[in-house]
Amino acid sequence: MTAKYAIIVPDGAADRPLDCFGGKTIFEAADIPNINAISIEGKQGLVNTIPEGFSPGSDVAQMSLLGYDPRQYYTGRAPLEAAAQGIRLKGEDWVFRCNLVTFSEDKMADHSAGHISSDEGAKLVRDLEADINDPNIRFYPGLSYRHLCVISGSNFEKIKTTPPHDIIDEKLAKHLPKGKNTEQLIAIMERSQKLFEHHDVNRVRRDLHENAVSSVWLWGQGQKATLDSFSKRFGVKGACITAVDLVKGIGKLIHFDMIEVPGATGFFNTNYIGKGQAAVQALQDHDLVFVHIEAPDEAGHAGNAEQKKAALEQIDKFIVGPVHDALKRYDQYRIMVLPDHPTPVETRGHIGDPVPFVMAGTGVKGVVRKPMSEKNATESGFRITQGHELMEYFLKI
Repeated sequence: MTAKYAIIVPDGAADRPLDCFGGKTIFEAADIPNINAISIEGKQGLVNTIPEGFSPGSDVAQMSLLGYDPRQYYTGRAPLEAAAQGIRLKGEDWVFRCNLVTFSEDKMADHSAGHISSDEGAKLVRDLEADINDPNIRFYPGLSYRHLCVISGSNFEKIKTTPPHDIIDEKLAKHLPKGKNTEQLIAIMERSQKLFEHHDVNRVRRDLHENAVSSVWLWGQGQKATLDSFSKRFGVKGACITAVDLVKGIGKLIHFDMIEVPGATGFFNTNYIGKGQAAVQALQDHDLVFVHIEAPDEAGHAGNAEQKKAALEQIDKFIVGPVHDALKRYDQYRIMVLPDHPTPVETRGHIGDPVPFVMAGTGVKGVVRKPMSEKNATESGFRITQGHELMEYFLKI
């Protein structure tokens, strides 16, 4: 009988000890009996999801978790999100992630413009495209503050851009795009600032005391991405549940079936119950289900420890618990829970530290029978230094 597998990823959940929790991390402070049961009955360890020389982004980390070496396959974050939207890139096209952001006193105040609604965001980027009126510059609306910009006819191979969520409260000037042809990117950003200043969307947002959109922020550039089929590489048929285009894009490129869950938002108010139920259902006709939840990462970027803890507890109760119970009905199974990278509440940005993981199921023998935590995972002595090798280890029964 074919084995069943589930991987549950609370994005950015790893953290550092926090004074507000008496020196505990989020994993240690949260009430997560289901994750801890997996850790105690199974195995925990550390895995390096960010190869040396790479920025600690979810794009690189998620690719590693799914068994693909970023050093071989990575072409940038935006191409992965373009794949999620079904955008067909030509060989000369460059695609950029296009955040709607809020500035304050020449600093990055909010990488998401108050988690602007998707309808408001789409209105702004469509009006910007019309205002620029250049057939070589095209905008593609996405979810909330996350959009894409495709530029043809220019070469951005040697430029450097910075994720806005990594520079909260930092001066904008030192993080603007740098390198050849970046004047075109800066011109687009400046054009957006003039358009958005008196835009109807911002008038309403100011009246409601919500963060106004100051600008678009271009980053994560790359060209068309290709990945090998997961089923051909590992002999396993997979399904993916996520509300985030980045993960959807990787899932589509590796030929996972994409399962849409009503009410899945990529934010704190996501449909945790629906994601858990969809994962249980997907196990019936898929070998592996990959469930991604963005909420802990968003809480980390917001510097909100209580919200991050609450999100992890919802994941434990409504996703990890039901999925683990469902897996136990099969003759052979394995389950793994791990974040892709840490997003510490105190720094509000991604870091490249190794992350703890726990797994249990057929043939998994424990190293230390303790609850899941960064400290206990370190004490286990079990470490996978090349993140993309974790998948092969997990699938071996």
